[in-house]
Amino acid sequence: MKTILVCNWKMNPPTWKEAKKLFDETKKAAQKARDVSVIVAPPSVYLRELAKVSRAIPLAVQHARAEEGGAHTGEISLAQAADTKATYAIVGHAESRARGTTNADTNAQILAALALKMAPILCVGESARSIQGEYFDVVRAQVKEALANVPQNRLATIMIAYEPVWAIGAPKPMQPRDMHEMGIFIRKTIVQGWGEIGHAVTILYGGAVDSTNAATMRDEGDVRGFLVGRASAEPSKIKALIQSLA
Repeated sequence: MKTILVCNWKMNPPTWKEAKKLFDETKKAAQKARDVSVIVAPPSVYLRELAKVSRAIPLAVQHARAEEGGAHTGEISLAQAADTKATYAIVGHAESRARGTTNADTNAQILAALALKMAPILCVGESARSIQGEYFDVVRAQVKEALANVPQNRLATIMIAYEPVWAIGAPKPMQPRDMHEMGIFIRKTIVQGWGEIGHAVTILYGGAVDSTNAATMRDEGDVRGFLVGRASAEPSKIKALIQSLA
């Protein structure tokens, strides 16, 4: 089973020339690692041009609205992203939630993406933890509300990326045993609402992932792969990360 690596470039790099170079380096590393399946999520301004040179590596939009159009200055729609040939959509990333994206928004985005035959990558995760364990309630609500009205037979299309906000940009990721516990909890939440198909949902981890810790998190943390930010935006780091997972 291949390790999935979603490369979220965020607002990087600053020029098309650099974006093309980063993509080529990522593609070259991915072609040498047959056990790793790479998805690239560049800034939306690069999607169409990358689609022209990308057949082996699918593309994802980092954020897009569910509405087909409207007075949303500076935004793009999922329909527009699909028209660029993006086949995945990141939904509910912590940075999008910080700008106001709600659980209801993530639900609308997931339903719109599925209607467009795009595969959603739903991001969930708490901003902080305490010994009371209320973060489980936060994640449960994010999962259940985002997946509301999703047909049972479409659940396998959706990947869920658990990204604890407190670990994003941190020097080290959370412990694999804690990720393993959260993976079980997320699957249990889905099984309770949608049945045994919940066991087949792909779970990723995001937060301070690099070549020094990814393999351990995959092997001990009950994850199929990773949503990677800063390490995916530098050719040397993404090459090292892919090699560590191969």
